[in-house]
Amino acid sequence: MQYRTLGRTGVQVSSLALGAMNFGRIGRTTQDEATAVVDAALEGGINLVDTADMYGGGESEEMVGKAIAGRRDDIVLATKAGLPMGDDPNHRGSSRRWLVTELDNSLRRLGVDHVDLYQIHRWDPETSDEETLSALTDLQRAGKIRYFGSSTFPAHRVVQAQWAAREHRLGRYVTEQPSYSILQRGVEAHVLPVTEEYGLGVLVWSPLASGWLSGAVRAGREITTSRSVAMPQRFDLSVPSNRARLDAVERLAVVADEAGLTLIQLALGFVTAHPAVTSALVGPRTTDHLNAQLAAADTVLSADVLDAIDAIVAPGTDLAAHEKFDTPPALLDPALRRR
Repeated sequence: MQYRTLGRTGVQVSSLALGAMNFGRIGRTTQDEATAVVDAALEGGINLVDTADMYGGGESEEMVGKAIAGRRDDIVLATKAGLPMGDDPNHRGSSRRWLVTELDNSLRRLGVDHVDLYQIHRWDPETSDEETLSALTDLQRAGKIRYFGSSTFPAHRVVQAQWAAREHRLGRYVTEQPSYSILQRGVEAHVLPVTEEYGLGVLVWSPLASGWLSGAVRAGREITTSRSVAMPQRFDLSVPSNRARLDAVERLAVVADEAGLTLIQLALGFVTAHPAVTSALVGPRTTDHLNAQLAAADTVLSADVLDAIDAIVAPGTDLAAHEKFDTPPALLDPALRRR
């Protein structure tokens, strides 16, 4: 396992990190299975565990807390807040009112007195940067969080938050967590250059592109992954973007085979090769899934292999741009772009 400095914090984290979204009802994972995955991850050299309040309505945090009991100090523990936690309109977002309340809820579920990294799950257009950063700075000073970061922020919001922190003399985001894979490379054109400019640590999610790069999705095979059952529209081959992804996967499989790698090794080796990336988050449901991903821990792709990937999916290109989560709201809501 490789270890890298998380932004400018001085904290060393593994190049592969354990994402716990599949713990509980989302991945149909029991506590014993989740604990086994955590055990195997730590044994394999992973030292960063990432979850969120809304994964399973808090169930993931509870399962992570039980799995890490007795070894908290060996783990860089990260969670997130901001997405809805119920129907109440104030049980979401990044206001001081909600973040102060929900962090206490997360700490209770996790069974700890602090988290190492607290992340705003999505940019909240209803709340000012000053409001959010002021609350996070106070929580940091209270010792409940060590650092704070953003997740899936558009590049211009990453920049704006950095300037707001400087202008108001507040703590700043030290990490960003974007979606990044061979099939979704748009962040290379805007987000990753910004994170490099500001020295942010980068924890990328969905490096296996929702299972497209797991090796389970191939031409001529029935697609039966758990993600395809939950989100069938993302795997419907009558959709042009999905056909483009399948074509890319078939060509990438040839590149991987010629390099003596699995498709998973190729996919994880690709994202961790980018100089802006600190860690790739993997979200296994089973220890078998995790072991296949840990096999990529020391994968280093040659320049020839990286060039071959570029020839299949051009740098800065998203093969399914409509699935991005950092699209400016005005592009989605006509009312926001018309007088």
